[in-house]
Amino acid sequence: MSDDTAAAAVPLTYDIRKVLAALPHRYPLLLVDRVAALNIGEDIHAVKAVSFNEAFFQGHFPGRPIMPGVLQIEALAQAAAILAIETLELAGSNKLVYFMSIEDAKFRAPVEPGVLLDLKVGFIQKRARVCKFWGKAEIDDKVTCEVNFTAMIADPPKD
Repeated sequence: MSDDTAAAAVPLTYDIRKVLAALPHRYPLLLVDRVAALNIGEDIHAVKAVSFNEAFFQGHFPGRPIMPGVLQIEALAQAAAILAIETLELAGSNKLVYFMSIEDAKFRAPVEPGVLLDLKVGFIQKRARVCKFWGKAEIDDKVTCEVNFTAMIADPPKD
């Protein structure tokens, strides 16, 4: 195995600074706190620390705080955006990753404050402008959400 092959086999990790550099999202909609493992061209394992201080818990639901399913899917999409940007070598290009479709979304268990939500996403298909992904959110290996989705790579809107 060459040094290049060995280096490619080691998953990348991102702290919050690298996540902020990769994604345009900011509070209150940044839903990826770190990347535990990124395998270029294959998959990503990111993490969202779910805190009671999240703004959505004020109204969803008082007395029984649960992370909305659509935000679980958004967190998976943000992880997918990091995977796509790194795989397609778009870092620094200001390209954005937009949802095109969400398919087969299933919600298996509630996500409550105080957990680490594991975000696992991989490619189903990748092209220069459109990518299809599978995604799965988990807490301690228990699936909370699973979905297939498609995203497009686009230029940012003109000012």
